[in-house]
Amino acid sequence: MKKYKGIIFDMDGLLFDTEMTYYHANQVVADRLGISYDFEVYRQYIGISDEEMIAAYHKNYDQQYGKEVVDRLVNESHEQIFADFSQGKVALKPGVEALMARLNELHIPKVIASSNTLKFIHILLAHSSIKDEFDSIVSAEDVHFAKPNPEIFLKALAKLGLKKEEVLIFEDSKNGILAANQAGIDVVMIPDLILPTEDLKAKTVGVYQSLNDVVEKF
Repeated sequence: MKKYKGIIFDMDGLLFDTEMTYYHANQVVADRLGISYDFEVYRQYIGISDEEMIAAYHKNYDQQYGKEVVDRLVNESHEQIFADFSQGKVALKPGVEALMARLNELHIPKVIASSNTLKFIHILLAHSSIKDEFDSIVSAEDVHFAKPNPEIFLKALAKLGLKKEEVLIFEDSKNGILAANQAGIDVVMIPDLILPTEDLKAKTVGVYQSLNDVVEKF
């Protein structure tokens, strides 16, 4: 791997093992409300913004269940997720702490570029061992367009004050890989719940099982 001067990290499914927390919260609430829901439904929304997910819920469920019930699905799921986050129930993904330590040794700055809200980002970081590791954060509130639009990565790049060729992105989702490509920035994929296709692999500079596998690459 070539030498990089700055790193941009996605968060959900890459730094924190959040995706199953999100799924479980949505499933519990959907079951309580009598909404037909399962993991195959949830996986369609991995890597998109909250706004896009909410819009999709209303499009897919309003006619059958009514807008008020769908609003409850959204709101009560968020309440459950916030409770889980606040109780520190979400673990770091394998290799996160080791990679942070290595980047610190090399004095390489780190930025989070997450489609999540700043509220949830701060809650997750506050209950983790990496709360002070990042030089800056770009969240859903900072952009007009969600991934695969490259806006979030271009803003993260500006925070680093580096050239595109000097920066590496770590991502776990298809939309994240596509956004990195459109931004013109190298990207490594650490798959979470969805494995990459061969076409998606070709858009990366490497696909690894966990962040542990990239520590010695720096």
